[in-house]
Amino acid sequence: QVRLLESGGGLVQAGDSLRLSCTPSGRTFSSYAVCWFRQAPGKEYEFVAAITWSGGTTYYADSVKGRFTISGDNAKNTVTLQMNSLKPEDTAVYYCAVGALYGTSWTGDSWGPGTQVTVSS
Repeated sequence: QVRLLESGGGLVQAGDSLRLSCTPSGRTFSSYAVCWFRQAPGKEYEFVAAITWSGGTTYYADSVKGRFTISGDNAKNTVTLQMNSLKPEDTAVYYCAVGALYGTSWTGDSWGPGTQVTVSS
């Protein structure tokens, strides 16, 4: 089973940018779809973005479309989430996971431990 590790979280001000990275331990992303989810305090997990590793097709939640970009780097075996124009409502713990698409909903498996993103107003 692949094990994932996130990095790149931190404390920023509204309007700033952050880049999160997700790397697998012991395996490559070669045949997976990789998702980012987030959980804000007191709220449910929320799908953020996904990328299919083979074709590079990307998916975004409406709340981040136009501000966040998910990408994959084969050489570095890394999935990156570039987050621009951050808002206080983006504050959450962000998780990467191996993803599967069922209809129009993404589910995650092999979740990483998460990285905290805090956006101050």
